[in-house]
Amino acid sequence: MSAPETRIPFHLAFPVRDIAEARAFYGELLGCPEGRSAPEWVDFNFYGHQIVAHLAPDECGHKALSAVDGHNVPVRHFGAVLPMDKWQAMAEKLIARQTPFVIEPYVRFKGEPGEQATMFFLDPSGNALELKSFADLDSLFAV
Repeated sequence: MSAPETRIPFHLAFPVRDIAEARAFYGELLGCPEGRSAPEWVDFNFYGHQIVAHLAPDECGHKALSAVDGHNVPVRHFGAVLPMDKWQAMAEKLIARQTPFVIEPYVRFKGEPGEQATMFFLDPSGNALELKSFADLDSLFAV
């Protein structure tokens, strides 16, 4: 199965402990333009998709891990598939800003179908994010 030709934006709502922290992380660090907002939530354009940070401190954080390619991946996570140059630029930016990684940038499944560059990190509320890239986007759904 190959990657879809037409991108349909997804919508994801997630909890944060502080709206100002979310604005600094998603808006300033990740460079996601802000959309609508209210005192208890804020929309971001997350690489063409709509994500909404909702003030819900008791719902924050990740708990479970799953073994993937020799690493412990946070089970509950979200992210984006970026072009390789944008992935590399973001990895360099996060490293320069001394962002703690759950899994540092590396190439997963090297030499196998679905080979991908990936990295995992947490937002200030403990939500896990993965940014990944494929040299060949057609291998996104490789088996």
